[in-house]
Amino acid sequence: MEIIVCIKQVPDTTDIKIDPETNTLQREGVPSIVNPYDMYAIEESVRIKEKFGGKVTAVSMGPPQSVVVLKEAISLGADEAYLLSDPEFAGADTLATAYTISSAIRKIGKYDIIFCGKQAIDGDTAQVGPGIAELLNLPQVTFVRKIEKIKDGFVVVERLMEEGYQILRAPLPVLFSVVKEINEPRFPTLRGKLKAKNTEVRVWDAKLLNIDTNRIGLKGSPTCVVHIFTPPKRKAGKIFKYGASTSVKCLLSCLKEDGII
Repeated sequence: MEIIVCIKQVPDTTDIKIDPETNTLQREGVPSIVNPYDMYAIEESVRIKEKFGGKVTAVSMGPPQSVVVLKEAISLGADEAYLLSDPEFAGADTLATAYTISSAIRKIGKYDIIFCGKQAIDGDTAQVGPGIAELLNLPQVTFVRKIEKIKDGFVVVERLMEEGYQILRAPLPVLFSVVKEINEPRFPTLRGKLKAKNTEVRVWDAKLLNIDTNRIGLKGSPTCVVHIFTPPKRKAGKIFKYGASTSVKCLLSCLKEDGII
């Protein structure tokens, strides 16, 4: 079983900084972590490898320091890792990101299952996984909470819904985005940490990927962030303990003062 898991390094949510000129995240010098949802994707990839044999390949796109999250994936059971890193990739939206990662997966070649976390906590779009599937012309199942069976070239999974779940059957190869209900991520072992230390993370830039540079980075992004701001704090609520008529008058007066009406 050949498995690819797509992971991302994201800023620690307690210390997010924005570049005021480009309205993109500042990653240099900012504490970062593995995207939490991707930890479940890594764990499920390793569990399938342990059950069926094969290989887990971790892929990430980001600046050079993103090698840290790929090393962590190796310490948790991944076998090899690729970092897609090039200044030309900077500022990519979800479409340009999906194009770059799908190009790398094509270059890797063999895969039966591609795993992604359901979304990244820095953007919360949940678009890159489905974008990769579309560009690779693969079936996809999002919000996977359980893999029930893999047999005869098909996978049976449970997909989380707002009120319950769906049971779906998908052919291989396939892309899954997983939710946290799917498993409990393991901790790295000493052997895993030593393996990660001694495993080389291969770095691919735009030239090595041989991709269309008009479809990557800011240049290849049809969407852009126009403005980012912190929402103002809500004012304390007011309770009117008068009769209905007086309370309505007070409410209207407050709404007028705040410019709402």
